[in-house]
Amino acid sequence: MSTTRTFKRLPREIREQQVLDAAVRVFSHHGFHTASMDEIAEVAGVSKPMVYAYLGTKEELFIACLRREATRLMEAIADVVDPTLGLSDQLWSGLRAFFAFVGAHRDGWAVLYRQARGQEPFAAELAAMRRRIVDVIADMLDRAVRAEGRQIHGIDLEVSAYALVGAGESLADWLADHPDADPDKTAGRLMNVAWLGAAQLLRGDVWAPGGSEPPVTSRDAA
Repeated sequence: MSTTRTFKRLPREIREQQVLDAAVRVFSHHGFHTASMDEIAEVAGVSKPMVYAYLGTKEELFIACLRREATRLMEAIADVVDPTLGLSDQLWSGLRAFFAFVGAHRDGWAVLYRQARGQEPFAAELAAMRRRIVDVIADMLDRAVRAEGRQIHGIDLEVSAYALVGAGESLADWLADHPDADPDKTAGRLMNVAWLGAAQLLRGDVWAPGGSEPPVTSRDAA
C-alpha cells in the first residue's frame, strides 16, 4: 500500500489562503526565526514545495501574512466608520471594530504587532501600516472638526492621531493576552481614557503646568 501523501485539488486562491492561515498560526506561536516551512506546510495540509511555489521564501511568506492581516484590519475598520456620524460615534465604531478584530484574530495580531517589530524588512512594513492608520484617524478628526466650523493645526491632529493609535495598539496587545476580556468593554475603556482628553484638545483646550501659558497651542507653527 502506498504511503505517499496526496492533496485534494483546490483553486490556487483557496490554497494560498490556507497557507497564509497556517503561516499566521505558526509564526505567532514560534516567531519568524524559529518557525519552519515544514510545519507551515503540515498545518496547511499541503506539500512544502507547494508553499514555496505559491508564496515564495519564508521571508516573502511572512510579509504576505503581514499585508493580509493589515488589510483585513483596515477593512474591518473602514466597513463600520460612517463619515456622516459625529466624531465620537465614528471613533467609537472604529475602536469597536479594531478590538473585535484583535479579539477574533489573536494570532494575526501577534504577527502584526509582536513578531514584526524590530526586524527588517518587517518593521518597515509595520511602520507603513501604522502610518496609514494614523492618516485615516487624522483625516477623520480633521473632517469632524471642520464640520463644526472649527480648524485645528495639523500638528495637533497628527499628535492626537498618533496618541490614539499608540494607546489602541498597547491595549490591543493586552487584549490578545486576555482571551476572556470583552473587546467591546476594552474599546469603551479606551474611549474613557483617551477620547476625553482628545476631545478637549480638539476644542482648543490645552493643559499648561501651574496654570501658566501653554508652551504649545493649536495656533503655533509646527
